[in-house]
Amino acid sequence: MIAISQFAGVSLWFSSNAVLPDLQASWSLPREALGDLTSAVQFGFIFGTLVFAFTALSDRISPRRIFAACALLGASANGAGVLLDHALPALLVLRFCTGFFLAGIYPVGMKIASGWFDKDLGRALGYLVGALVGGTALPHLIRGLGESLPWQEVTLAVSVFAAAGGLLVFLTVPDGPFLRAGAAFNPKALLVVFQSRDFRGSAFGYFGHMWELYAFWAFVPAVLAAYAGVHRVPLDISLWTAAIIAMGVASCVIGGLLSRSLGSAPVAAVQLATSGLCCLVSPLLFLAPPQLFLPFMLVWGLMVAGDSPQFSALNARFAPPALVGSALTIANCIGFTISIISIQLLNRTIDGLGADWVLFLLLPGPIFGLWSLRRLLRRDMVRATLAG
Repeated sequence: MIAISQFAGVSLWFSSNAVLPDLQASWSLPREALGDLTSAVQFGFIFGTLVFAFTALSDRISPRRIFAACALLGASANGAGVLLDHALPALLVLRFCTGFFLAGIYPVGMKIASGWFDKDLGRALGYLVGALVGGTALPHLIRGLGESLPWQEVTLAVSVFAAAGGLLVFLTVPDGPFLRAGAAFNPKALLVVFQSRDFRGSAFGYFGHMWELYAFWAFVPAVLAAYAGVHRVPLDISLWTAAIIAMGVASCVIGGLLSRSLGSAPVAAVQLATSGLCCLVSPLLFLAPPQLFLPFMLVWGLMVAGDSPQFSALNARFAPPALVGSALTIANCIGFTISIISIQLLNRTIDGLGADWVLFLLLPGPIFGLWSLRRLLRRDMVRATLAG
């Protein structure tokens, strides 16, 4: 129930992206609106994460109540966009608000899960990150299946689904027996947590991953549309985008299972290296026929997201014990800030570079992430060898 509710709630994340071609056509929006609307959600999520951390609301109030309230409020902010007409600034504000309330859905959903899972929390979090990935793909799926629907109805459908997810977790999931109050957020932890060499390795690896992840998700539709135009092949952009993003669900679940025997660092490294290789060859594969290009994009979608739960596990494992909550909040906020930078980089260069080269700009993320992971990777590989 928690995973289903989170799947529904986080569908708000890319709701505007799924209908952006319709908005651009009817509102005469510039191409840069793609990156700006995505960045607005990221900014809202960062701000919301900090507010929830400083106020410790999920410790003072039942997290399922916060989840339900944020799902309803986020759905309202998302749905309010249908009332606008040629008002991009107002839509950016609504997307910021949606991101703010997503901070009460995604991280709080993990806290709800921690109340029900103790020893097997890692696998549960893998399912929840998979739900995040699937929810991110959902608006594109709705848009693809409802191709004749106006963008307003697609937006409202996502809002209804997200609100239903909030009500579902509130009505079916009581607070679990392992639910514990977290330590108060300590902003001074920023001066302490990165003194740990192991935490630096896992956090910097996560930062490299975040350079690639959300920018890739945001620009998949633009790359597919450009490919279809260059090669003159009919593609259902929305359905293919949904499929490419949703591939990450499988890698989150499978990676979680493999990490139990291999360790999180090797699993994350393989996925990060594979997605980095996809970045490297993306200009070449853009020239390939659809029989090669589309499977290539599916593989990239499979690998780009599956290391997320592994980096979460590594960050929690190597954070200073007295500052785990603060360390994870700081890492998440820095990671999402990095995602805004990469999104805007692609947003401002796609016209000059072209869609065939723009995803190549994501390559520094995997390279930096792999370099940062090297010490933890060697340790986990030695441990797995000894265990074998």
